[in-house]
Amino acid sequence: MKTFSVKTKGFTDIIDITGQIEELLKKESVKSGVVTVFVQGSTAAVSAIEADPNLYEDMRKVLENIAPYKKDWKHHKTWGDDNGAAHIRATMFGPSETIPFENSKLLLGQWQRIVLMDFDTGPRTREVVVSW
Repeated sequence: MKTFSVKTKGFTDIIDITGQIEELLKKESVKSGVVTVFVQGSTAAVSAIEADPNLYEDMRKVLENIAPYKKDWKHHKTWGDDNGAAHIRATMFGPSETIPFENSKLLLGQWQRIVLMDFDTGPRTREVVVSW
């Protein structure tokens, strides 16, 4: 198991981490198996998506319709913060993905990538845990 850090901007920042995962597998000389990629924190998620900035923007628009940032979520009363939408969005996607790999390469579809999505209301440094 290894970890790496990713700096994010928040507000549904979508960052491709596929290369970092594969580089870690190569560095550790892990040839084949199944890898789990997990992000620590309750306002971020890991998912698989096509690598397309326009699709990322579409995702942001859809999520804004489902869980808008400017809504007065009850969660805001719990801690006096403003990230209720971030928690809802992260819960919808979940904190991890499990992906098979061979020759240290993730067995993804042609356009498929693994992304870290940070939904919080400001920049963060996220820790990603990779285990095999």
